[in-house]
Amino acid sequence: MANTPITSFQEIESEWESVLHDSPANTLFLTPQWQKVWWDTFGDGRIMCGFAYPTPDGGTGNGMAAIASLAKSGDTVSFMGSQDTFDYNDFPIRPGHEEGFYQTLLECLEDQGVQTLRLDSLRESSPTLEVFPEIARSRGYKVEIEQEDVTSGIDLPGTWDEYLALLSKKDRHELRRKLRRMDSQTDWKWYSVTDPAEVGGRLGEFISLMRLSRTDKDEFMTPERERFFHNITQRMAELGQLQLFFLEMDGATVATCLCFDYGGSRLLYNSGYDPEYGYYSVGLLLNAMSLKDAIGRGFAYFDFLRGPEPYKAHLGGQQRSLYQMVVTKS
Repeated sequence: MANTPITSFQEIESEWESVLHDSPANTLFLTPQWQKVWWDTFGDGRIMCGFAYPTPDGGTGNGMAAIASLAKSGDTVSFMGSQDTFDYNDFPIRPGHEEGFYQTLLECLEDQGVQTLRLDSLRESSPTLEVFPEIARSRGYKVEIEQEDVTSGIDLPGTWDEYLALLSKKDRHELRRKLRRMDSQTDWKWYSVTDPAEVGGRLGEFISLMRLSRTDKDEFMTPERERFFHNITQRMAELGQLQLFFLEMDGATVATCLCFDYGGSRLLYNSGYDPEYGYYSVGLLLNAMSLKDAIGRGFAYFDFLRGPEPYKAHLGGQQRSLYQMVVTKS
């Protein structure tokens, strides 16, 4: 059975999801649904050159052992996606098939005259970091690996009180103090919207608060990225994997955060708040409430995703590294 070129995300959706489910790289960003929305928004000028790698004997699981979701620009090939919209990236591979897949990947790239393979946003536990460099170097490639960013998350306990007990004494005291201040000085509430039509109707509020909260977020939100946010929130809401949170204070909407739920984890994708209400730490408190909601729903992990923002550590996030690997023909 030959490698199957990826020409349509829908064609191999079930096989893709099956491989991803078995892979240690399993994350929302590697689902065919997320990748299709990204490609439909940003794919111009590049060539999709990914393929599905068969099990050598055509074995179980629809016969697919791995997915290479790749795009080509000139003589450089990179993962589908980008660092600013994908927090994690990798190859979904069924355990035990790594070596055969990586060898096949390099053969395919050589056949296409590719000079550089750029792999962004690899988590430190990735088999691609552990296994691929040795295979590439043995075939005469130069491999460079460097830290790209950090990511944070926390294993969730069963109750809010148990969560508070996990925080440092100072962070626990600060969070409780901020909540008491809100309760005593304001009329406040928080809630989430999940219905696709309601999410579509309120996404403008989310984007406005995101822009308002930080200059870099305002600069980040180009028309193209805004289109991506509209498209991805609609798709994830349709799949029942989205929670768009809002915090209201004395009748005004003052904070928001966008979360995706996938594979037993809640992912805090982006957030924003009105700086006029910064005294009340409304952004941090709403993020804490989205975490409290995740505990109530029985999630195992809360993922603050990419970036070193201090609030992530204050809410208990444990930091890990993300890496970039560049493989070049010597």
